[in-house]
Amino acid sequence: MSFRLQVIICAAVLAVLALLIRMIWKKKIDLRYALPWLCLCVGMLILDFFPGITSWLAELMGVSLPINMMFFLGFCFCLLIIFMITMSLSRMGRKQKQLAQEMALLRRRLEEMESRTGAGENEEER
Repeated sequence: MSFRLQVIICAAVLAVLALLIRMIWKKKIDLRYALPWLCLCVGMLILDFFPGITSWLAELMGVSLPINMMFFLGFCFCLLIIFMITMSLSRMGRKQKQLAQEMALLRRRLEEMESRTGAGENEEER
């Protein structure tokens, strides 16, 4: 990899890292959702500064070319993100169900209280 390409990759990753930190700071994204992206940026910076790591990892895992290793790591990262989103959706679905049930109970309780006070008012008017 040429030095010029390394500088471009480093600048792009640092820009994304700055954007992520700004979004966390302004509460536009939760830290738990930003953590995988922060780890990815740090990992990309490490691979950018030490390009031999990719070749070593590819050789260690039995992958023929370092670029194939990068595609494999990207695929694994995508699977991680999909799994995290699935967990988050499941959690939100449970919370939504619980909130709907609590709202129905509160609505029923309110209607019972209104029917009691409405019946009491009708008796006082007579």
